Amino acid sequence: MSRRHRAEKRSILPDPKFGDLVLSKFINNIMLAGKKSIAEKIVYGALEILDKKAANQNFDDEVVGDSDGKQGAGSKGLLVFRTALKKVRPQLEVRSRRVGGATYQVPVEVRSERGMALAIRWLIGAARKRGENTMTERLAGELLDAANDRGNAIKKREDTHKMADANKAFAHYRW
Repeated sequence: MSRRHRAEKRSILPDPKFGDLVLSKFINNIMLAGKKSIAEKIVYGALEILDKKAANQNFDDEVVGDSDGKQGAGSKGLLVFRTALKKVRPQLEVRSRRVGGATYQVPVEVRSERGMALAIRWLIGAARKRGENTMTERLAGELLDAANDRGNAIKKREDTHKMADANKAFAHYRW
């Protein structure tokens, strides 16, 4: 790892169907062994399943506009996806800090980019561990659970917040 400067951020293209950058990052994280077309089929299939399942549920509409200010294609599945990501994103985490020979778990606030990356990683990991038959069904189930404040990804966020809360006494070691 270079000590001279930070690595430059790579720009990614928005996804072809909805024009959403976050969805494009999600597809890239789903992708295994460079099979992007399969990852797109999985994600878009999960969003279609969410369209059908979430037709009668009510989700908060303020999540629809993403950071670019663009509106989604009106898809209920995309609304559930954004709601799930918003709810799974952690606010606090603990980082190790070595002070005088002892290592402390210091609670720190999570940057927005890292929070998004953690939320994506947790959702995909929880979906892969589910019991449904196809990855499309697993992903749709996990996204719907996360949007409704349940599921393993939400549990992971709660555990992270509990750990940060338990180590609040070491907050003065924050750097």
